[in-house]
Amino acid sequence: MALRVNLLVNSSSFYKFTSFVPIRSFSERVSSKPEPSSGPETTADHLIYTREHFALKESLRKIIDQEINPHVDQWEAEGTFPAHKIFKILGSAGFLGVNKPVDSHTLQLVCFRSVSTVLMEYGGLGLDFSYNVAVSEELGNIRCGGVPMAIGVQTDMATPALARFGSAELKKEFLVPSIMGDKVACLGVSEVGAGSDVSSIITKAVQKGDEFVINGGKMWTTNGTQADWMCLLANTSDGPPHRNKSLICLPMNLPGVHIARKIDKIGMKSSDTAEVFFDDVRVPCKNLIGQEGMGFTYQMLQFQEERLWAVANILTTMDTVIQETIQYTRQRKIFKQPVLYHQAVYFRLAELQTEVELLRSLLYRATALYIKGNDVTKLASMAKLKGGRLARELSDSCLQYWGGMGFTSDVLVSRFYRDSRLMSIGGGADEVMLGIIAKYMDTVPRK
Repeated sequence: MALRVNLLVNSSSFYKFTSFVPIRSFSERVSSKPEPSSGPETTADHLIYTREHFALKESLRKIIDQEINPHVDQWEAEGTFPAHKIFKILGSAGFLGVNKPVDSHTLQLVCFRSVSTVLMEYGGLGLDFSYNVAVSEELGNIRCGGVPMAIGVQTDMATPALARFGSAELKKEFLVPSIMGDKVACLGVSEVGAGSDVSSIITKAVQKGDEFVINGGKMWTTNGTQADWMCLLANTSDGPPHRNKSLICLPMNLPGVHIARKIDKIGMKSSDTAEVFFDDVRVPCKNLIGQEGMGFTYQMLQFQEERLWAVANILTTMDTVIQETIQYTRQRKIFKQPVLYHQAVYFRLAELQTEVELLRSLLYRATALYIKGNDVTKLASMAKLKGGRLARELSDSCLQYWGGMGFTSDVLVSRFYRDSRLMSIGGGADEVMLGIIAKYMDTVPRK
C-alpha cells in the first residue's frame, strides 16, 4: 500500500491548492507532517492514517471553509444547494473519486481483483477505502448534514457498484463525469412500500429487444431533483427476490422520468430529496451494471461502504457538538457558576466523549479489515447501529445544556438534533442492523 501511495504521489494523482485553484500535483505539505483537522492524533500515532491521509483532509478543509460553510445557512433556508457547482469544485480537486480506479492496474487493486482489466483512465485517485473514510470525516466539518450526505451519495452510494462491475463503456459515460463533478448521481433503491426491506421493491425493468422498459417509482431519492443519472435497482425477472434484481444506469432526462415532488423533511434541509416515477422509460440493455440478477448482491456491497462512510461523517460532527457545548456551558452561568462546572454536566460530557471514541475505534477496525478484503458486514452494521443511537443520545443531551438557545435554529446543536435523526433510519434502520448482527451471531430462530 505504501509503495502504491508513493507511486501516486510521484505521478501527481493528488491535488494541491494555490489560491484554492486545484492543479494535478500532490501538496508539498505532505512532507511536513500536517496536523489533522480534528482530534489529538498525528501522523505518527494514528491507527490507519498516514501523512497522505492528513494532507488530503487539509486540502479538503480549505474547500469546506471557503466554498461551502459560508453558504450553508442560505442553502438550509432554501432547501437545496447548488450540487453541480459544488460537485465540480470537489471533482476538479479529486475528492469525488478517492478510491475509484485510475486505470486497469489500480482498478484491480481497488476491487480486490474481482473484475476484468480495462485499458483506459477513469479519473480516480486509485486509493483504498481508508481515504474515503478520511474524506468523510473531514466533510463532517460542514455545518449541516444535508450537503455531506449528498456528496456521500455521489461517492459511496451510487457509484461503487459501477466502479467495480460496470463495463468500460458505462464507466466512460457515467463514472468519469461523476468523478470529475460534471454529472450529479442519485441512488434509486427505496420505494413507498420498500425502504429497509430492499427485496420487496416492485419497480420493473422488462427487456424488449435491446432495451429495458422501466415502470415504477422511487422514494427518498437524495439529489433526485438535480441528478443527471440514477443508479437504479429494479426487478428484471420474476425469480426469487434476492436473485431477480439488477442495477441499471438510468439518465434522468429520458422521456417518462417524472420528478413527482420535492419532499419536505424535518432535517437535512439543504439536501434535495425527491419522489420519482417511471412511465415506460426505455434504457439500453448495455446500461446494465455487471450481471443481470446480481443487483441485490451489488447493492448489499454498496451498503457496507455507505454505512462506514456515514459513521465517519457523523463522528466529526459529534466531536464538534461536544466541543461547542463545552465552550457554551463554560460561558453560560446558572446559580452563579458556569453550567459546565456542575458535576452532572461535565460527567455527562465525559461519558459522551468516551462513547464517541469507542465508535471511532470500531470504525477504524472495520476499515482496516475492509481494505484487506475482509467481509465487514457485521462490524459495519454494528457501527451504523451505534452511530445512529449515539447521535440521538448526544444531540439530545448537548441540546439540553444549551437551554433556550438549543431550541432555536441559530446553533449547530439544534441542526444536528434534526439532521442526525436520519442516521437510525436511512441506509438500513436500526432494527435491520440488529437483524444482520443477530444473523452473524447465529441467534435468529430457524424457521
